Amino acid sequence: MIVSIRAFKYLTPFVLFILAIIAFGGTGIVCWLPLLYVFFIIPFVELLIRPDAKNLEQAEEELTKQNKMYDYILYLAVVIQYYVLYLFLNSLQNIELSNADIAGRVIAMGLLCGIFGINVAHELGHRVNKFDRTLAKMLLLTSLYMHFYIEHNKGHHKNVATPQDPSSAKLNQNVFAFWKQTLVGTYRSAWHIDAKEMSVFQMIQITFLAVIYLIWGGAIMGLFIFAALIGALLLETVNYIEHYGLLRNKTESTNYERVQPHHSWNSNHVIGRLMLFELSRHSDHHYLASRKYQILRNIDNAPQMPTGYPGMILLSLCPPLWFKVMHSQMKKQGITVS
Repeated sequence: MIVSIRAFKYLTPFVLFILAIIAFGGTGIVCWLPLLYVFFIIPFVELLIRPDAKNLEQAEEELTKQNKMYDYILYLAVVIQYYVLYLFLNSLQNIELSNADIAGRVIAMGLLCGIFGINVAHELGHRVNKFDRTLAKMLLLTSLYMHFYIEHNKGHHKNVATPQDPSSAKLNQNVFAFWKQTLVGTYRSAWHIDAKEMSVFQMIQITFLAVIYLIWGGAIMGLFIFAALIGALLLETVNYIEHYGLLRNKTESTNYERVQPHHSWNSNHVIGRLMLFELSRHSDHHYLASRKYQILRNIDNAPQMPTGYPGMILLSLCPPLWFKVMHSQMKKQGITVS
């Protein structure tokens, strides 16, 4: 019973759905509530709350792993994501909206594309059963990022923290240069890994856009594409902060050591953990990708971020400050900076 109740803490990310619905029905500052919540309120609160590095006890972990409530929460996110996308598209038909109102709504939808459309899909895409993987693809469709399903599972997890991985940021590489590297590189990589499935994904996305065009028109379709791009940039910025400057050693001329926890940056800041369904415990995720989000562990030798994901994303957008903070953090943790 206690384990089931604990699952409900992962409903807290749904606050963003509520704020988005409010934004799609309002004007003025109301349209910007999701942005303010994610990148102002949460980073500020995380500065005041101590990180929680505690892990579940072994018996408790097994019960938590088997509890289907954690899966149902993810399934609910799929349904709501499509419902809110429908509200978003309808809301843009209001001809009395100002440019600022439209921009706020597009950014709000972009946050949903990144946090639910890609992040929850990331969790479901690592599952072994066909149902969960189908839901992952459906969520990625709402962000026009279906190639992520191929490249992340078969490319990124294989090549992470090596020069062969377009989703791993190099030392001294700023986030804007990384965007170009990863947006182009992951798309190309997905085609190289599975051209047949990529062809199917492209046809699905084109059909989805055609439906939006026929129902809501070209202008609203364009705004949806822009929202999807915001979601993609949010995801890739997360990739940037998760692996910045970390490299695996070569064992042979063409091989690298097994992925270890110290090849990913970790964050135990509580609100960011909940908001992204424990994605910030990224070191354990890469060490064992099959572990469900609710049982991801803090690992002592994993490099720790100085704050949670929302704050780190903001920090990355100011490269001089990013380099100063992160290189200092790397030196404190014995990571080579050169």
